[in-house]
Amino acid sequence: MADETIKTTGIAAHGASRLPSVEVDSFNIELKDEEGFLGDRASKGAFRDALEKWRKPLRNTGEDPLGKELSENISKKELDAILVGDDTDAWAVVQSAIEDFAQELAHVTRRFLKTKAWEKTERIVVGGGFSNSRLGELAIARAEIILKAENFKIEMLPIHQHPDDAGLIGALHLAPSWIFEAHDSILAVDVGGTNIRCGVVETRRKKAPDLSKACVWKSELWRHADGEPSREEAVKRLVKMLKDLTTKAENEGFKLAPFIGIACPGVIESDGSIAKGAQNLPGNWESTKFNLPAALVEAIPQIGEHDTTIVMHNDGVVQGLSEVPFMKDVKRWGVLTIGTGLGSARFTNRNGKNGKSER
Repeated sequence: MADETIKTTGIAAHGASRLPSVEVDSFNIELKDEEGFLGDRASKGAFRDALEKWRKPLRNTGEDPLGKELSENISKKELDAILVGDDTDAWAVVQSAIEDFAQELAHVTRRFLKTKAWEKTERIVVGGGFSNSRLGELAIARAEIILKAENFKIEMLPIHQHPDDAGLIGALHLAPSWIFEAHDSILAVDVGGTNIRCGVVETRRKKAPDLSKACVWKSELWRHADGEPSREEAVKRLVKMLKDLTTKAENEGFKLAPFIGIACPGVIESDGSIAKGAQNLPGNWESTKFNLPAALVEAIPQIGEHDTTIVMHNDGVVQGLSEVPFMKDVKRWGVLTIGTGLGSARFTNRNGKNGKSER
């Protein structure tokens, strides 16, 4: 397996700290306090808990303006609508939950900024599904104000791309620029605890050489959490999705690079194995006998006329990498991804502040 794995890493090691545009200073720091993992205080579940806290006393008096729907079942779209609606009482409840969550997000961010790995961070982008909503935008803006009031010199803003697309687009920045000279797209995979998403990512380098115009041309989603597939079944399904996308891209005239970028939860070792953090994936992905990049290379040995190369990295890192084109005016920046838990990564631009991108 070791000899075979080396063949999959001819461009960069999996989980590498040195990437074409940035140094990955840290990712998935597991900070704790007296209540447990700090990230749990700024997860999407934490927001729902805050919403429930403010609804409970109103419900006890029969005056809950949000009705009988469980807090966890009210969609972000419905909550966003309340924020621009005429129901003042409902607005006040949602706004109270946003304030509570913003305080927690500020607290968690403060702890990150006080670690050695995150010192001198100038800007933080917030990704994950929660950021893709008006209530998420307000919580992020409020957290920034709280930190600035405490003299932290930090910017906080929502991720530019839709979080689902960011986890695929970021894979472009796992590959060196020369691979795009003769190709206009790549295959990307975002493995999550609920879904596995694959996509064809267009570089659109003719419109923007720095990849700031990159987009997902087509993607496929498999919600593996709805069943109990084995690890082998999951890999087989992933291979089929990638092959289907390859056929569609080639039929459409795309010049796919012989490269697959993978975002995956956990600590990714240089040989492509997962040390820890993959407990929510189908089957045992942390086994020393399992290597996803090697399994995919065996199933898809070539893309076009060239041997397939695969690079895998932590999902928070890859989502953050989608921001590389928009971070040229700072040197040190980070990403926090709000989902089931809290993902994190901190980067230092390799080209220096105001430096031109190598791409």
